[in-house]
Amino acid sequence: MTTILLGPQRFTVTVTAAVRSLDVDGPIAMVNAGWLEREEDDAELAGLLDGRGRNLRLYHRLVDVMTKDTAFAKGALAFREQQEELRGFYGLRLQAAVDTVRAVRQRSSPHGLKSAALTSAVQAVRDVDRWYASQLKELYREMGRHVSVWESPVIGWHRGEIEATLDGCVAIVIAGGHVGVLLQAFRLFSLELPEELPVVAWSAGAMALTERVVLFHDFTHQEVTAPEFHDHGLGRLPGIIALPHARRRLHLDDPQRLALLARRFPRKQLVLLDEGTVLLFPTADSPAPPGARVIAHDGTIETVDDDGGEAG
Repeated sequence: MTTILLGPQRFTVTVTAAVRSLDVDGPIAMVNAGWLEREEDDAELAGLLDGRGRNLRLYHRLVDVMTKDTAFAKGALAFREQQEELRGFYGLRLQAAVDTVRAVRQRSSPHGLKSAALTSAVQAVRDVDRWYASQLKELYREMGRHVSVWESPVIGWHRGEIEATLDGCVAIVIAGGHVGVLLQAFRLFSLELPEELPVVAWSAGAMALTERVVLFHDFTHQEVTAPEFHDHGLGRLPGIIALPHARRRLHLDDPQRLALLARRFPRKQLVLLDEGTVLLFPTADSPAPPGARVIAHDGTIETVDDDGGEAG
């Protein structure tokens, strides 16, 4: 099950070489639903695939379903409103918990109590993340009880077309854009990535392949500046959290900030995906390969060496 994660493709294009390295002959499925209305503007992407691209047109299909299946559209709208409300409460709780960690770190401790207080404060952040994840799962379950994608003839028709387009494809390429729409489209059409097909992805596409999708932007002017667990991903790379555009979006010179992020997800490797990055994962449980830059639990940026260890 080959998976290749790339850095952003806007200025440093590596997708052509990555696909050619797979040494496969035949059409390549393209997923660029994250581009939203620009999904049809895929000529350049197809060209980067040596003209072999077949666009699954997931965003177009999603819009078509929302237009023609009023029952599903009503359920999807209700879900989105509930998720936005949930994210609002999550953001409030998360930012308060993260601010508490910073306050504890800055406070003096003449009697040596800071370590225990800090451990408890970090655990409180994890508890908020877990609460949100649990509530989000319940929202999905509730939607599933009221809206069945298997009973919709419109969704069924599109699912059949997607399967026909995928038939004969030798690889799948997933571009970036809006990660929420990407995940929504995959779920709506019950699109699973066959293990035998290599997948090449970048930016939001890379994030979608992981088990936990984390949104982050340390330089935002929004009320919530803490990285947020956004949604459950497709789980093709369950041990990885993908962080595209890391140099532009993270305070990489702030080890305390990065350490908190790493400690929130202790069983995951937080992998930086900057310009020019090309990372090959031979299997689902493969760790980050040599050359990958990851955030260590002490907040330092380390590069994975040839033995799989992390060197500063």
